[in-house]
This record gives sequence, structure tokens and C-alpha cells, in this order.
Amino acid sequence: MHTGPEAALRQILSMNRTEGRVSAAMFGGSVALPLLSGSYSHLALFGALLLDAALVLAGAQLLRMMLPRGASWTWCWAAQPLLLLTGAVPAVLAYGRLTEAYLLMALSPVQMLGSALAFGAAILTIPLLFARRQARALEISELQRAAVQAELKSLQAQVEPHFLYNTLANTRYLVRHAPDKAVVMLDHLIAYLRTALPDMRTPASTLGRECELAGHYLGLMEIRFGSRLRTRIDCPDALREISVPPMMLMSLVENAVQHGVEPKPGAVSVSVVAAMCGDRLSVTVRDDGAGLQQDAPVLGSGVGLRNVRDRLHALYGEKAAFALRQAADGATEAELLLPVEARA
Repeated sequence: MHTGPEAALRQILSMNRTEGRVSAAMFGGSVALPLLSGSYSHLALFGALLLDAALVLAGAQLLRMMLPRGASWTWCWAAQPLLLLTGAVPAVLAYGRLTEAYLLMALSPVQMLGSALAFGAAILTIPLLFARRQARALEISELQRAAVQAELKSLQAQVEPHFLYNTLANTRYLVRHAPDKAVVMLDHLIAYLRTALPDMRTPASTLGRECELAGHYLGLMEIRFGSRLRTRIDCPDALREISVPPMMLMSLVENAVQHGVEPKPGAVSVSVVAAMCGDRLSVTVRDDGAGLQQDAPVLGSGVGLRNVRDRLHALYGEKAAFALRQAADGATEAELLLPVEARA
């Protein structure tokens, strides 16, 4: 979308069919009323202002054609006094001669000059001021959007090595302690990376794909922890095509394994459950492992969860939410609430 002075002038000078009809009706009424009422002084004033408008708009058209490519608004504002005077001076002279020739009541030259300048400003300068304000607002919006995209890329760049490091560390653990399972785990890891790597830098994924990735990861963890880890993923088919941020669910699943499964001896279960909650998508990762550390300075203040919060805010603002809580039975629940904006 063009936001420069050339585009603003073109918009002001253009007229669609409806606007043309309205302008013609207003012109006809402005001429007919003074004629019917015999108010020829008003008719002379209207004619002078009409001349003023024609000259100002003609000058604006000439300015639009002469503006250098990519010209700044400075050119436009610098030309305003000349454009207004180009229309006002001939209008004042024509008005004076007309009223003098027909002995009509007339405004003084100073009053007529002020009226012509004000009329020219109303049809050109004020619309340009509004156009410049809109252009500035659009520029700020584009800058904010670019900043958000840069922030998202930075946050996602932190998520990717975090996940890969943990997964490779788990693989090394198996190589040392359970060589017979290492090949199986490497096969799972290769399958996961083949699926995940092409989409790690895309702006959106689907719930079904993210649940599939979480399933691959939990499969790797089941090999590592053996019979003491039980996993479940519940993703209804009707929700699988909903668009979600990539790797965000994985951050929660990793967090559940790292802080719930690893510190606690004995059997632990991890589940992922997706459901609609009103008009938002709810995705909950639950584990009955070590539980939350209630004496932590900020609940869920780790790098992974902080990235989840930051990405949610950058993507959705107040439309999305994240909650980390302890359930009544002592289990830890991490819940994402996402607006259902699009289907992939």
C-alpha cells in the first residue's frame, strides 16, 4: 500500500461515480438557489470560490505529476502556500471585477482573500493532513509488525537448540546405559527431525502436526525411562487442522519431562489433551511427577515457559492465555488457550 504524497494527492483528486453525482447535485443547488432568490451577490461569491477550487486542484494535479519518485511529504507541504495563493489571487480579482461590473454587494478584498485561502485549505490542505496522519499510522503499524516478526524469530531460535540439545543428550544417555535401545531411539529421532526440521521456521503449524511431534518425542522418552513413563495424547480429529504456533506444545511437553518425570523416582504419566473451551482451543499438558516448586520466585519462570508467554503475547496479544497450575490431585497442568483464527 502506497502512503506517499503522490498517492494521497491522487486519492484526493480522484472521484468515483457516486461522488461525481453528489458533486453535480451540490453544484446545481448552489447555482439554482441564488438565482431563484435573486441573491446575485452570493452567486458571485460562489463562482469566485469555484474558480479558486478549480485552480487549486489543477495546481495539485500538476504537483502530483511533477513530484520526484519517492518524494517526501516536505515537497507537498512546501508547495501548499503557492497552491493556495494560485487559486485565491485570481478568485479575488475575478470576484472584485464581477461585483463592480454588476454593482453587487461585495466582501472587501481582505475578506475575500481570507475566504478563498480558507476554502482552498478545506479542499486540499486539510484532506492532505488527514492522509498524512493515516500514512504515519500505517508506517507505525508496519514497523510494529516487523518488530513482532523479528521478536518471534528470535524467540523461536531459542526454542530450537533447546529442544535439540535435550534430545541429543537423552540419546547419549541411552548409548551409555542401554546400547540395545540406542538404535531404536535414533530411528525415532531421525523420524522426528525429518518431520520437524522443515517446519521449525514456519510461522504456523497445525494442532495435529504438533501432537504428532509430541508423540515422537514422548516415544523417545518412553525408551529412555522404560516402564516408569506412561504417555497419552488425546487430539480429536475435528481439531487437528486448527492453526497453532510451531514448537509451542513441544516446549510444554519438554518441560513436563524435565521437571516432572526426571526428578521423581517411580512411575509417572504425561498426557496431552486438546479440546474446545468456548471459542478458544485448549491444549493441556499434564504430569503427575515431581510437582511445582511452590517456593520458586516466579511460578513457571524457566526459559522455555517464558518463551511460550512471550510468543503468545507477540502473536495474539490478549486473545491467548497460558496457565501453569497444580491440580487438586497434585498433578501439574500447563494449559494453552488459543484463539481459533484459521484452519490450515
